[in-house]
Amino acid sequence: MRLFKRAKKKDGWLSVAAGRDGLLLAGVRDAADKQPAVSFVRFFAGEPGAELVARAAAEAQLDTYRCATLLAAGEYQIANVEAPNVPQGEVKTAVRWRLKDVLDFPAAEATIDVLDIPLDPNARAQPSLFVVASRNSVIAPRQKMFLDAKAELLAIDIPEMAQRNVSAMLEPEGRGIALLSFGDEGGLLTVSYRGELYLSRRFDVTLAQLLESDHERKHASFDRITLELQRSLDNFERQYSFISIAKLVLGPSTVSGLDEYLSSNLYTPVETLDLATVFDVSRTPELLDKAQQGRFFLALGAALRDGVGA
Repeated sequence: MRLFKRAKKKDGWLSVAAGRDGLLLAGVRDAADKQPAVSFVRFFAGEPGAELVARAAAEAQLDTYRCATLLAAGEYQIANVEAPNVPQGEVKTAVRWRLKDVLDFPAAEATIDVLDIPLDPNARAQPSLFVVASRNSVIAPRQKMFLDAKAELLAIDIPEMAQRNVSAMLEPEGRGIALLSFGDEGGLLTVSYRGELYLSRRFDVTLAQLLESDHERKHASFDRITLELQRSLDNFERQYSFISIAKLVLGPSTVSGLDEYLSSNLYTPVETLDLATVFDVSRTPELLDKAQQGRFFLALGAALRDGVGA
């Protein structure tokens, strides 16, 4: 199975994100020229496995959607590598050989996929790729979990691509968007341009740290984020000078003060995302709550596959 799978538009996608204490499900049905409509969001508590997937599938009517599952941060590795000069059909084989010195596990035990990083058409630089690798011992049980639940799994996705799907909806014509979100696994910064992922960077600051009640510890986290953002965006500007970043968008959350802090310390405009402005949430009013938006943010991005090249 490919980690990323292109598919024709049918009845929409439903993503299943497995966590330590349950499953997050989010369904999105595309509405042609209108906002994508969120048809279902739900958390199912329990031990992630075939039994819980089967129960979730029944309640969410999984058989009416295309189904994707979202890997957690520790279940895969993503690397930027130089594109090998080989025919398209041989790229994965060539890249697998190069991963021997990149992965923290044997490349022979990996399921891999590749994503092109488009270059400036006027540049003569060597093309590069994002390579995503996950242990077969992670992928196989996830596939079996859906198979045992008699739920058809069509795609396995990663948070970077889920976030890119949302970011692509926010891009002004001819400009890129930086999007920064936070969760239990830390921060995730991505930059998209013309619907393509150009940058992926993890920040070692969790949502819990940003919700810290102690003012000094909270602002120490703000300082770390600001420094990492300055370095990341400066490096990006040097590497991809043909892309102008219109703004930095913060993923939905209940963190207070971060947008103002970043606005006063960065030269890039900063705003906080309200998912209700990009999705039709009329069937899921719980998503009017910022905490719920943050909780389901990546699951919704993973379900937002039609029309964004996913």
